[in-house]
Amino acid sequence: MIYFLSNDTLIEDSVDNISLNDGKSFVCVITFQQLPKMADKLYINDKILYECFNGRTSKFESYEGFDYISLKIPKIDNLLHSSKRICIFFTKDLLVFICEDESLIKEIISKIKSMEIKFTNLSKMLYIFFDKLTSEDTYFIENIEKEITKLEEGLMTSKEDNYLNKIIILRKKLLKLKRYYERLLNIAESIEENDNNLIDKKAIKYFRMVTNRSNRLYQSVNNLRDYVTQVREAYQAQVDINQNTLMKLFTVVTTIFLPLTLIVGWYGMNFNMPEYGWSYGYPLVIVISITIVVICVVWFKKNKWF
Repeated sequence: MIYFLSNDTLIEDSVDNISLNDGKSFVCVITFQQLPKMADKLYINDKILYECFNGRTSKFESYEGFDYISLKIPKIDNLLHSSKRICIFFTKDLLVFICEDESLIKEIISKIKSMEIKFTNLSKMLYIFFDKLTSEDTYFIENIEKEITKLEEGLMTSKEDNYLNKIIILRKKLLKLKRYYERLLNIAESIEENDNNLIDKKAIKYFRMVTNRSNRLYQSVNNLRDYVTQVREAYQAQVDINQNTLMKLFTVVTTIFLPLTLIVGWYGMNFNMPEYGWSYGYPLVIVISITIVVICVVWFKKNKWF
């Protein structure tokens, strides 16, 4: 997709009409498969071509006359899904989005057109891209918080299962978001520096808003990671309590049967004891055993040991 700015609006055009010498400003959306064939027409040199295919996934670099941005964008409503990589080539009159899937940029452009936003320059288009990228993230983060709260309530009411597995999944999601917002924050701050003076001074204020929002989202994710850690510690404490209760029960049972074991060992010896010849000897041992059990149970219940 190729667009050029005319009367503050985006108009679809052809790549054959791209020329940076006639004063027009162009916005291009292409895939990585299309990049090698269109690199020359889009004034993308071999170094950037190499960076797009082999460079780091998240970076911002200013070169002579242009800026280059690389970013991996997670699917915010399905964080366990693989992230999509996007590269941005930006000059004074040309803004190129290079992506694995054009649907993300097409969706953003369609939203822009439906809102009838006026474009005075490419800086605003770049700002709107980053703005739309994070505009609804707060709602998804709130949903994650609700998910953690539900997990915590389930821990307290013992209605939730597979705590450990759910905690691990939540930590994976939040770690992915943390890295994403951390890199997005670094990129936004680098754009604010505007080393090549490609960003309009008025647009710098907008990018400061993107930086502040990215920072808030980053802090929110860190807070949620701490929240998950607390839930995990509460879960571990609950597991320890259950284990202690079980061990207490085993200890009580062992203590009750310890005197009975002594009696069994005592009368199991091969000695001719006087009680063997007594007609009430066997019933007496039974009564003594039952008495010991009853006394131990009463004693433990009185002291609330079980």
